[in-house]
Amino acid sequence: MRGGLAWLLAGGAIGAAIAVLVLNSESEPEYATGYDGVERAAGKTFGWGVKRRAEGKVASAVGAVKEGVGRFTGDADLEAEGAVDRVAGKVKDTVGEVGTALGETIHDLNR
Repeated sequence: MRGGLAWLLAGGAIGAAIAVLVLNSESEPEYATGYDGVERAAGKTFGWGVKRRAEGKVASAVGAVKEGVGRFTGDADLEAEGAVDRVAGKVKDTVGEVGTALGETIHDLNR
């Protein structure tokens, strides 16, 4: 079970790092265009995308671990559940990529 504890600690450390990155945002600057609301929307969209990407990567990693454990133990249900979790994580990651790209595009258009 020591391997499981290592994965648990690694997952906790990754989660803590993501929380620090997401929650330590600086105050928003004033933009010369005068459209600060648009810039705030771009920032929120970008932040939403980053959160979805982080959730997706974590879900994908958890799914891969479940799938591997299921394959190792011969538990076909756990293996299938892991495969579904891994695919769902990849979908969340892709949605997050779209959100971050949209936020960057809005920001670039507001310059």
